[in-house]
Amino acid sequence: MLKLFSGEILKKKAECLVIPVCEDADIHDDPSITGLIEKVLKLKEFKGKKDDSVVLYDPAGTKLERILFVGLGKLEKIDAEALRKFAGKSVKELIKKALSEIVICAPGPEKLNMKDDVLLSAILEGAFLGNHLFDKYKKDKKKKPLKIVSVFTDSKFVKSRRLLPARIETICKGTILAREWVSMPSNEKRPDRFVRSMVKAAEKEDLSFSILDEKALKQNGMGAILAVGAGSRSRPRLLILDYNPLKNKKSSKKKKTLVLVGKGVTFDSGGINLKPSASLDEMKMDMSGAASVASILITLARLKHKFRVVGVIPVVENMPSGDATRPGDIIKTYSGKTVEIGNTDAEGRLILIDAMAYAIKMFKPEVMIDMATLTGACVVALGESIAGVFSTDEELAKEIVAAGEATAERCWAMPMPEDYKNLLKSEFADINNMSSTRWGGAITAALFLSEFVENTRWAHIDIAGPAYSKKAGDYCGAGGTGFGVRLLINLLNKI
Repeated sequence: MLKLFSGEILKKKAECLVIPVCEDADIHDDPSITGLIEKVLKLKEFKGKKDDSVVLYDPAGTKLERILFVGLGKLEKIDAEALRKFAGKSVKELIKKALSEIVICAPGPEKLNMKDDVLLSAILEGAFLGNHLFDKYKKDKKKKPLKIVSVFTDSKFVKSRRLLPARIETICKGTILAREWVSMPSNEKRPDRFVRSMVKAAEKEDLSFSILDEKALKQNGMGAILAVGAGSRSRPRLLILDYNPLKNKKSSKKKKTLVLVGKGVTFDSGGINLKPSASLDEMKMDMSGAASVASILITLARLKHKFRVVGVIPVVENMPSGDATRPGDIIKTYSGKTVEIGNTDAEGRLILIDAMAYAIKMFKPEVMIDMATLTGACVVALGESIAGVFSTDEELAKEIVAAGEATAERCWAMPMPEDYKNLLKSEFADINNMSSTRWGGAITAALFLSEFVENTRWAHIDIAGPAYSKKAGDYCGAGGTGFGVRLLINLLNKI
């Protein structure tokens, strides 16, 4: 649980007070905090440099059991992400000490030349996200998350931002929900089971849902989704989550609708084009887009978002078998276009095109955004921490990149050159799902998708890099990161 409070900090009884320290400036408004920092900076082992830390136990003149001082480094380097990392790292360290309630002392916003809501949000986010432990499959649960994290700040901010902790907690719970779905092993989230898990979470909120099973997919002519799922005993599904706050309200005004599409491949073996063994162990994460989209819809319902958002989530398992789709096969998609299968491991784009074409026909959205762990090529281009944004709408791409800067879920706008579409030509079908060259794979994948969005304002976010982390970070454990939840919640508040 997150809290904001003010008052006489040194008289508050707490297991631990966490104080961030800058090595070259005073960043706190409270004189009592400044006095403590002056004393601790005289110690040889602590100078306030980045990652410096020291603990004082039973400090005189306080009711505190301990004070943890954490260095932030130089003032010019301190931004919102630095505060997220500081808070997350501090929480992780104090979980190791088996504490249950801590207080984090927020710097003065004016001292950091930062808006108070930005500063406090960053600390609250880092603390809540860093407090998450994914130990569902461990018999011995040695660590326990903190029960309460309070953030000490000026009384005027406590009054003006009293709703902030609850909002941050709601958004971060959505991120953690996505994390846990992604980290869950594939044997526990085969398509039908994963869809039931998302529906179970959605049923608790003001969301309506519908599920297209294999029979309904056939009746609707969704040949691309069926082709990808053909090799698995676990049959494909298409889940629609609909958040519509105005469904029972009469209005003469046109109601805005936005569609989010999330790739849900619960395990990607590559199909007949089998992946090498070194790549297979992490393929449980190939449904990260689906996890984030479902979590976003659930979060929007909890936040009572103002306009309609629909999540369209195709869910399949891509497996090799005697029934699997083969390279060279030609399939007919929901849009009516035919696709030649150049590679069965280029399966994500196939399930997306049926889902997107269906979403355009059924919901006629003003904006559609798909999110998918689509290409290794995007990871080669941008690394493991930045998502690629592809859109023919430059303004939409800029808005997504800006939301990434605000949330530290970083994105980079990528090109979509028209002439690269020639690389997707097929001699036998309308289009090939695989480029004729190995180069620019993230671009040609996005161009393939663009052939199925008609005139809809659309963006594709390739999250192959940042959706999953092999190692724990400052406020995220190893496994699913929940990337995209905070990003798109931020974006939707500004569209």
